[in-house]
Amino acid sequence: MADAQLPRGWTLQQIRDVSGDREAVALDLERPVKWVSVGQEHAMPRPEIVLGFHSLCLVKPVDDDDWYMGSLYDDGSIDCWEAYGDLYEALRGL
Repeated sequence: MADAQLPRGWTLQQIRDVSGDREAVALDLERPVKWVSVGQEHAMPRPEIVLGFHSLCLVKPVDDDDWYMGSLYDDGSIDCWEAYGDLYEALRGL
């Protein structure tokens, strides 16, 4: 978990409180992430932050202010399918 990090200004407890998931964790960044939507599938930019919530996760790519919700698979890969303008909104959307 050396590569795991939290969003600036947020603690893990705050993330857990807002999301309602007491087991939320910051995950390492070494994982494939792609965008999947009806008729679309493509690799996303390298993640800057990945937060795990059981089988869901939130990804903030490098050089992007949006947060992307997706499915977290057993092999560590992520398929994102929803975008949010800020972390609080994304956490509430879980």
